[in-house]
Amino acid sequence: MATTDAEFVEATPLEELTDEGRKLLSVNGTAIALFHHEGEVRAVDNRCPHMGFPLAEGTVDDGILTCHWHHARFELSCGDTFDPWADDVQTYPVEVRDGIVYVNPTPEREKPPAEHWADRLETGLEENLRLVVAKSTIGLLDAGVDYEEPVATTLEFGTRYREMGWSSGLTILGCMANLMDDLEPEDRKRALYTGVRHVASDCAGEPPNFDQPSFSTSEVEFDRLKRWFRDCIEVRDSDGAERCLRTAVAAGHDERAVAEIVFAAATDHPYLSAGHVLDFSNKAFECLEHVGWEFADETLASLVDQLTDATRSDELSSWRQPTDLVSLLEDVYGGDVGETSGLEALAAEGGDQSWTAPEGFQDLLLSDDPAAIVDGLATAVGEGATTEQLAAQVARAAGRRVAQFGTANEFSDWNTVHHTFTYANAVHQASRRTNAVELYRGVFDGAMSVYLDRFLNTPPAPVPEPGDNDTGRDPERVLEDLLETFDEEGGVNEAGRLVGEFFDCGGESAALESTLARGLLREDAGFHTLQNVEAAFRQSDLAADDEAFRRLPMIATARYMAAHFPTRREAEQTFTIAARLNRGESIHAGE
Repeated sequence: MATTDAEFVEATPLEELTDEGRKLLSVNGTAIALFHHEGEVRAVDNRCPHMGFPLAEGTVDDGILTCHWHHARFELSCGDTFDPWADDVQTYPVEVRDGIVYVNPTPEREKPPAEHWADRLETGLEENLRLVVAKSTIGLLDAGVDYEEPVATTLEFGTRYREMGWSSGLTILGCMANLMDDLEPEDRKRALYTGVRHVASDCAGEPPNFDQPSFSTSEVEFDRLKRWFRDCIEVRDSDGAERCLRTAVAAGHDERAVAEIVFAAATDHPYLSAGHVLDFSNKAFECLEHVGWEFADETLASLVDQLTDATRSDELSSWRQPTDLVSLLEDVYGGDVGETSGLEALAAEGGDQSWTAPEGFQDLLLSDDPAAIVDGLATAVGEGATTEQLAAQVARAAGRRVAQFGTANEFSDWNTVHHTFTYANAVHQASRRTNAVELYRGVFDGAMSVYLDRFLNTPPAPVPEPGDNDTGRDPERVLEDLLETFDEEGGVNEAGRLVGEFFDCGGESAALESTLARGLLREDAGFHTLQNVEAAFRQSDLAADDEAFRRLPMIATARYMAAHFPTRREAEQTFTIAARLNRGESIHAGE
């Protein structure tokens, strides 16, 4: 094959191509399929853009090239596909000179890789195509695109194309974005793929959202907007609530102020929808930290239906019988559940005092006396405890419930302790965003949920304390054993013990997080498992200066993961196929 100029290379005699109908040639490692069809010469990349099957083995009829593996169809002259799941195939310019066919193997790209994969990401979201989502997320990160860009695209899609608003898919997206700094480069791609595919699945077949506009004035006082929003949520008026919230954003109120509005409504009734409402609200704000406040309007408006449609725990018998927990809370709050006057008085009493958790405070939170728990928290507020300080204490108690979950319980009861833990983590994270007095209610509500979960620690599973498992082993070997516990059932307690051993042998938190993330992302992990791991990482990082509390959430989540693994790992298979295809490897030929 002779080069005739800087662009075209000699391919084959035209007569030979006409007789055979097709030819395969290789130019600098690129396989090109040549076709003679309807008197014209066409050249395309031999690799089907869907899964790499050789198109030279396909069928050409009526101007359409059909791949024989999954029947993807391409318009032969331009390479455009009939099937969105397949992508367009690269075409190459051809010339015929003196009976010889020449091909330009290096045409100018129609789009740079980043732009191409951004377009394909939108197609993957719109059509709920897992392989397309996998290839595009991998392609974007390989092209040097910051993960925040596809997260922003997915966040915008998820809030616009799901009428019922925020749900598990967008929460998973937020969890995965939060994990990015803890991951190895390849696992960052897995995490992004995980978040995007869950949003695509959530939106599949759903009607789009139609916005309610903000009010045409920005002169409404903040306190009045906050009151209007809460009143609308109380009577389950989603349209009115959306207009109030959009007006708060449009009027230029900052994140701290808007967070106060949202979290006030999210705590007007205790433990809404088993904690999901406050957790979802917190994840929405965390997503905005990754993509920017300019997405606040659509993102936060998507929370409204979760708030108006929520199950209210003060209407549940478990919060009323045999002990009326709601009445205990009302006595502190200052009247009805939605009140805060009592909390405001306690906070004022605390003033500028500095509070440190007294000895035995965790034991109090884990006790079986709800009145004593409420009194202890109220005393702490009056002594100057901040929402963040108390939220951290409740989150630690909730983490212990997961760490000590007894495997003799029904499997579904894992979700009960999990919900309390992720709720408590959300209150803790929210308290770092705004010091609104209403968040004290989230602290108290979380503590009551910890109390309600007490029977799931009867008897408590053993939690390795610092120094219990100092075997002197190489921490890396301990991590290898930890991953193996996720490969078979029955490794719940061993997973917790190995995390304790890892720390006792001098292992670093970053290595443990990376390993747990690898174990998580190779599985078809469910919504709750993805939530649990992310919350555990956040809580462990926040307790970095306290050895006992730093390890507790990691022990808890390792046990939770071991209880829910292994899975079929279908998503990992799709990811692996996509990665190999993007590298140009052959899939159809097998291993």
